[in-house]
Amino acid sequence: MSAVRTPERTRTDAGVVPLAVLRIVTGLLFLWAFLDKAFGLGYATQGGNAWFSGGSPTKGFLGRVDAGPFQGVFRDWAGAWWADALFMTGLLAIGLALVLGIGLRVAAAAGAVMMLLMWAAEWPPARHDSAGEATMSTNPVIDHHVVYAIVLVVLAVTASGAVWSLARWWDGLPVVRSHPWLR
Repeated sequence: MSAVRTPERTRTDAGVVPLAVLRIVTGLLFLWAFLDKAFGLGYATQGGNAWFSGGSPTKGFLGRVDAGPFQGVFRDWAGAWWADALFMTGLLAIGLALVLGIGLRVAAAAGAVMMLLMWAAEWPPARHDSAGEATMSTNPVIDHHVVYAIVLVVLAVTASGAVWSLARWWDGLPVVRSHPWLR
């Protein structure tokens, strides 16, 4: 039998790089959604529907909500200037925070709320929409919005900002030192 070797790096040290990669990739998901909706890059949003061309980033998604107890509320929010502004500001701010590794607590809280609202808008527990058609929900509880919300929380409470980030600079700012919740 061979002797048990002690690894040079601890599990925490070894996990920092994968967490940083997860943080950056997740941030890029948010930034891509912002860019496509802002400029209509032709993926989820066509050019004529771009936010900077007068389109609404919330109208299409929220306007089609047809299941769940909040469908009327979400349809009322669809296309509202404040819903568009909050959604787009959230996508940009969360994406930048994750990519730069700063303000991860605030980004996780805001992103988790955004994801849970989007989960509620799709209402995966519903088997049928308001017209009686099958919703095609594949899981009544967990969908990608819930997974993203959990990922955001994990990124905020771990050392995901320890490498490849501006976290040290951010944490040294007087306002952040005075208000640790901004970390």
